Amino acid sequence: MRPLLLLTTLACVLHAAPKGQTTYVTPEAAAKDPDFAIQGEYLGEGTDGDDNEHKLGLQIVALGNGAFGATAFKGGLPGAGWDGDTQWKYTGKRQGDDKAVFTNDESPITLYYRDGEIIAAKGDRKVGQFRKTTRKSPTLDAAAPKGAKVLFAGKDNGTLNGLKIDDTGLMQEGATTKDKFQSFKLHVEFQLPFKPTARGQARGNSGLYLQRRYELQILDSFGIELNPGKNDCGCLYRQKFPDVNACFPPLTWQTYDVEFTAAKFGPDGKRTAKARVTAKLNGITIHDDYALLNKTGAGQKEGPAPGPIWFQNHSNPVRFRNIWIVEK
Repeated sequence: MRPLLLLTTLACVLHAAPKGQTTYVTPEAAAKDPDFAIQGEYLGEGTDGDDNEHKLGLQIVALGNGAFGATAFKGGLPGAGWDGDTQWKYTGKRQGDDKAVFTNDESPITLYYRDGEIIAAKGDRKVGQFRKTTRKSPTLDAAAPKGAKVLFAGKDNGTLNGLKIDDTGLMQEGATTKDKFQSFKLHVEFQLPFKPTARGQARGNSGLYLQRRYELQILDSFGIELNPGKNDCGCLYRQKFPDVNACFPPLTWQTYDVEFTAAKFGPDGKRTAKARVTAKLNGITIHDDYALLNKTGAGQKEGPAPGPIWFQNHSNPVRFRNIWIVEK
């Protein structure tokens, strides 16, 4: 495959985080940090060596104190046009409050950010352009269908243990359903904090535990290459990668839509059929009827009894809303 002139491969630089972890829980608070306006998703076009134009998606990750990592995707953004293979890495540094420059040591192309737009240039010649975009999950604000049990819709309705609600009417991490469930369809909306100086599992960590046995990881994994430990957002914890990294930027409302079929057990207590899960993150399928090998991580032991849904408290300010479940 011919490499794009606009961008060439560079090893991703996610350098060690500075000491301390700055945490913003709302977009209004994060707006005080000039890096927040720059991080996010962009769409545009660039030319290859034959002057053929290609559609491109660009994700910029804020790393704190004016530093950024950036990934460009041929065809568009992950889950929305990217060819699933071709990508290029850049590093960036903010200059002042509203400008940033992104470079690649192996490429003569430089990316210049200003006021929500990025220009790609080779010397004095413009070779590409990106504009910021904000994606919205197609299931965001989905209404609970007939027959659904609403678990949270802004106030305590008696369905959750350990429920804490913040001043804005959002559910905080840590709640567990009072009811226990076998097979079900589940809708959850969540918002991750903006923690630019944090790294890895400290970057907005929580988890969606199905039957309190199987964890779908919740984490700010926006714009990164997934960790070999299978513990980034969308992973079935330490068991399976998502088919695509479908994370949106932090402080964007995101959705999980999960269809879960409980494992089956015989009279002797031995498992006769594995639990299965189909999951969509932001409307993008990340697990398609996957047969779970066993419980995940800190999940409880598998068994024939139903189990609750747990919204893991991992000491990070993750917020939830519009949660409902339909038993099958």
